[in-house]
Amino acid sequence: MAENYITCVEEKGTINISDDVIATMVKIAVKEVDGVAGMAITAGPAVSDLLNKKTSSKGVKVSFGENSMNIDVVIMVKYGSNVVNVATAVQETVVTHVQDMTSVDDVTVNVHVSGIAFDK
Repeated sequence: MAENYITCVEEKGTINISDDVIATMVKIAVKEVDGVAGMAITAGPAVSDLLNKKTSSKGVKVSFGENSMNIDVVIMVKYGSNVVNVATAVQETVVTHVQDMTSVDDVTVNVHVSGIAFDK
């Protein structure tokens, strides 16, 4: 079970959303972006340090502040795609999905491109 939660205070009580739920939302959102070959399964040393061992295999790390969320995503980009455009599209898509599904407005998404995927 996840240890990290963001708490949304509503009129009838509080709603706690775990970082695992947010990570699942992020993975689904990333799959929608053209040019993304997939979430990175392995990452370089710098990215591995950034992501903890539990989430590094998933390619997503979520951390919470007070009414804010910071998301790190590690992706592979399809060969021939513009890396900056794909990363920007990932940021926009993830922010939109997470804001729509959680009502948290302060969402930051850091995209780490760990490699290029070639067609077989």
